Amino acid sequence: MTKTILCFGDSITWGYDPSDGTRYPPEDRWPRALEAALQGRARVIEEGLNARTVATDDPARPYRNGMIMLPPLLESHAPLDIVAVMLGTNDSAPCYGLTAGRIGINLMAMVRAVNASQAAPDGTAPKMVLIAPPPLGSLNAEMSLMYSGGQGTSRGLAAAYETVAKRFGAAFLDAGNVVKVSAVDGVHLDPEAQRTLGTAVSKVVEPLL
Repeated sequence: MTKTILCFGDSITWGYDPSDGTRYPPEDRWPRALEAALQGRARVIEEGLNARTVATDDPARPYRNGMIMLPPLLESHAPLDIVAVMLGTNDSAPCYGLTAGRIGINLMAMVRAVNASQAAPDGTAPKMVLIAPPPLGSLNAEMSLMYSGGQGTSRGLAAAYETVAKRFGAAFLDAGNVVKVSAVDGVHLDPEAQRTLGTAVSKVVEPLL
């Protein structure tokens, strides 16, 4: 039976094109690249949203708090075999005042929500893959408005997420080890990096299928 994977993330998962802010075609988004790499063994659901956070509200961008949105989405898309989460870039913005450790603690709450969801085919919890996003790079003028000063926090996410993954027995991938952010804006991924990330996630997912 074909498995189902939910990819829950922000603008990187959505497929944001740093050159003009439009959305990449499906084949240039990492969830679709993941599905292609798995060669029919899993159906991948894309659940990316620009500006989504792990658990932080932004008055200027409602409905972006991942902790609030994830439980109904788990129910909506069930049954799910695997939930892959890649969030944290937006949480690194200095306006939220969060450390990498605090973002990791928020991620723990998200893992607990998935574990309590009963969204797997047999009424148990789906397996989880925690993906630390690639660290922020050299920011263009527009992205500097949001992220300037957040580079250090973003670099700390991988260690924090790995700690959370070990605590809960989840699979882990440091995306910064396989891709770099685009030189265009210092936040998002170029098409080649999107495809590379999808292939890298497939290697983490395959043992879980």
